[in-house]
Amino acid sequence: MAAEGRRLGTILIADHEVHSRSLAAGVLQKAGYDVVEADNGNDVMDAARRELPRLVILEVTLPGLSGYEVCHQLREEFGDGLPIILVSGERTEPFDQVAGILIGADHYMVKPFAPGELLARARRLVRSRTPVAPRVALKLTARETEVLRLLAEGLEQEEIAGHLFISRRTVGTHIENIMRKLDVRSRAQAVALAYREELVKSSE
Repeated sequence: MAAEGRRLGTILIADHEVHSRSLAAGVLQKAGYDVVEADNGNDVMDAARRELPRLVILEVTLPGLSGYEVCHQLREEFGDGLPIILVSGERTEPFDQVAGILIGADHYMVKPFAPGELLARARRLVRSRTPVAPRVALKLTARETEVLRLLAEGLEQEEIAGHLFISRRTVGTHIENIMRKLDVRSRAQAVALAYREELVKSSE
């Protein structure tokens, strides 16, 4: 079995449909991920704060807070470093999917979907993100968190500007704000502090 003996991080699945949730959890666990399950929107934020997951999979029609609302709150609190997939068997129209992406989801999957498709999307998103711990996401804005993540990955200012489709000057402003908020004097110190305090965690 892939990843036997080595866990690949935690994925949080929120779905009130037990069969659907169990199916997704089984596929991801078999692939080597730890899985935390929730059956309503109100529990998702608490679960994410207790242990920041590598990925969140949200059913749109969750009881309590909807998947859209939870997605928005996750983005506000944890920034762009946390991948989010929205899924639904009821909200399947193109405008539903567009709304999910606009709110901040990385992908929107219509049920029923092939387990292999879910696993492929999950793996790609987990590998593409360096997760950022909650403390820094609460201290910095979502954009500052993303800039710090890219700095930690070794990107230069101009590369960050191209990656985020913003100006080099705007990146410089974000870096100045990051250094001020983290009380450091250089980019290298900001990155070192981020890793030392586990504000930014190394990718698997």
